[in-house]
Amino acid sequence: MVQELQIGGTRRIWLCADDYGISPGVNRAIRELIVMRRINATSVMMAGPAIDRDEIDALKAAVQNNPACAVGLHATMTAPFQPLTMHFRPTDGSAFLPLATMLRASILRQLDRDMMRTEFEAQFTAFKTAFGEAPAYADGHQHVQVFPQIRDAFLDAVKQSAPGAWVRQCGSPRPFVQNLTNPKAALLDVLSGGLRRAARRAGVTFNPAFAGAYDFSGKADFGDLMGGFLNGLPDGGLIMCHPGFVDQTLRDLDPLTDQREREYEYLASDAFPRLLAAKQTVLIDNSVDLSHRVHGIAQI
Repeated sequence: MVQELQIGGTRRIWLCADDYGISPGVNRAIRELIVMRRINATSVMMAGPAIDRDEIDALKAAVQNNPACAVGLHATMTAPFQPLTMHFRPTDGSAFLPLATMLRASILRQLDRDMMRTEFEAQFTAFKTAFGEAPAYADGHQHVQVFPQIRDAFLDAVKQSAPGAWVRQCGSPRPFVQNLTNPKAALLDVLSGGLRRAARRAGVTFNPAFAGAYDFSGKADFGDLMGGFLNGLPDGGLIMCHPGFVDQTLRDLDPLTDQREREYEYLASDAFPRLLAAKQTVLIDNSVDLSHRVHGIAQI
């Protein structure tokens, strides 16, 4: 059961920037927001093309300037990225399957749990080699961690490789019917129910609620979106974001480009801390070790 604990009426949340490692421009934007204390978590893609020693050292330096920031693993299992394990299957050429194909295969139970787990464990190992410790938490690029079959392999790998980590579930704090106008949020809500049940059985902790899904193809005002994400989010809830500076590496890999710069501009602006203050919300301090009482993590 999740406890929604608040101190002095102030709500504490995670604001996690996804995709560290996808491109140098995204990495730089995330580091700047960490140093500015505008985000308190970032998820690292060990299968990304921009995760060399210089990019890792730069992230470590940013976190040294802001120890409140948690660093997690952004487990990756969709194209155009490539597996870290040599014999991973199924693939599309040398890359993982595209997102829609991977989701369909998982729903039809066509995947090999052992092969999935081995790939996830390789990504955890790569993280520990790069950062000298296990990730504080784990989630999935394009939310693969909530897919059927994949979620079981993911949780196996967490228990084996990062037993102290919590995992991201993507269930909305709102009643399901309120998500029907946002198909992406509604699908994530349904799939996350399976992850939560599996995590409880495995004894793995997770965030009590999630927000941040929206139509990336439009030109939505991210400030308005952020206000909506905060509405109804409980203490310990998590909002994902995708700030970044657009570069050619990003354009070659991902359709989410210009909106990343709009997210960065809002999070770096004075309007963002004003919104948090108006909503009586602060970012969780990862350097304060008070377990779930501070982190707001669901307990079994």
